[in-house]
Amino acid sequence: MHAVSCFVLLTAMAVGSDNWPAFQGAGVEPPAAAQVPLKWSPDSNIAWTADLPGYGQSSPIVWNGKVYVTSIDGPNKETNIVTCWSLADGSQLWRKDFKSSLPIKSSTYVSRAAPTPAVDQLGVYAFFESGDIIALSHDGEQLWSKSLIAEYGEMKSNHGLAASPALSDDAVILLVENDGPSYIVALDKKTGEATWKTDRESKVSWSSPRVISTPGGPQIIVSSSGTVDGYDVSSGKKLWTIDDLGGNTTNTPMPYGDGMFLVGASAGRGEESGDGAKRSNMAVRVRESDAGATAEVLWRNEKASSSFSTPIVHQGVAYWVNKSGVVFGVDVESGETLFTERLSQSCWATSLGVGDRVYFFGKDGKTTVVKAGPKWEVLAENMLWNPEAEEPAQAPAAEGEEGGRRGPPMSSGPIVYGYAAVPGKLLIRTGPKFYCITP
Repeated sequence: MHAVSCFVLLTAMAVGSDNWPAFQGAGVEPPAAAQVPLKWSPDSNIAWTADLPGYGQSSPIVWNGKVYVTSIDGPNKETNIVTCWSLADGSQLWRKDFKSSLPIKSSTYVSRAAPTPAVDQLGVYAFFESGDIIALSHDGEQLWSKSLIAEYGEMKSNHGLAASPALSDDAVILLVENDGPSYIVALDKKTGEATWKTDRESKVSWSSPRVISTPGGPQIIVSSSGTVDGYDVSSGKKLWTIDDLGGNTTNTPMPYGDGMFLVGASAGRGEESGDGAKRSNMAVRVRESDAGATAEVLWRNEKASSSFSTPIVHQGVAYWVNKSGVVFGVDVESGETLFTERLSQSCWATSLGVGDRVYFFGKDGKTTVVKAGPKWEVLAENMLWNPEAEEPAQAPAAEGEEGGRRGPPMSSGPIVYGYAAVPGKLLIRTGPKFYCITP
């Protein structure tokens, strides 16, 4: 079974580049550099734009010429929304609204449609921080839905959930990390019924699970608030753990070879995990032996730091970006720092490596494209909108004085949250809008 699953995952990566099926394009290879735009501006190479209902922080996903996006609406996030758009011209094909199971005041300090949906040949799986997951056909027909709150208990988090679903061959995998019941659960794609559920220690984190291939078959990797854990895809059994970490609350494990992946971290404000965060920016390899699966740290880089943007590997270089927009280039074989450079904007979206380029999507609309490799060379800087002409996004008011930790300071203007890259088109999403850019 493991060998078959591994074959399916590798086959999907080889042939799936016309689609972008999940958060960070998990499961497919990015398109070739010639198929991705190098330069654009508010007046050039933008094929179309679309105004989204409500507001959302999720990334768009693409399947067979259709783009799927999630958002929320209402002063108390009463409505969860899934929309489908034509990749060709940006026309809306359908919209579905669903009542939220967890109405809560909408503010810039609480996640708003943060989990990115996932899609495959069976349908679309949209997960919301309200604990609601809805499966839809490609034509918008509801296949099933489930409230994780009704099933497993109330969620308690000052800033909401953000973990995007991961897909295995037959299940949708959800990670719920909060001050209430925390767990990882696999739901059957066709029915929504739980095939397994593994409880986890209650802790607050916003990182997403990732299914990666390993020598012993696919595993689910979770990097979250002090540990990195590996789980069996078919049973949910924990196979191994790496602990004594810190600051790894937002980044998703990023695979870059059979059994190998990066872990990103940064110390939070006022956290005692500063030393833990230094130990947590690292490369890990999963090995298989007669005794079962184990994980070893290949190297750590105490200088690198990754805040919101997950580190990536491209052409032998690992790229970290911290909250100040500082890029750390690291040799992926040795873990040695190759360069440290500063972007003019912070990045909330994960970087993209294609061909001889690496794209850094600044949260305030500037994408910096650099030449891939051990030396820093800027190829292009592209503004998505004119900052002087763009009206501030209609973001809800900030959180009141009722208490709770404050999140990171938010901009009142548009924010780039995520993207999807398919041959000939780059889709970039802000809270209420997304853009289609062509070469």
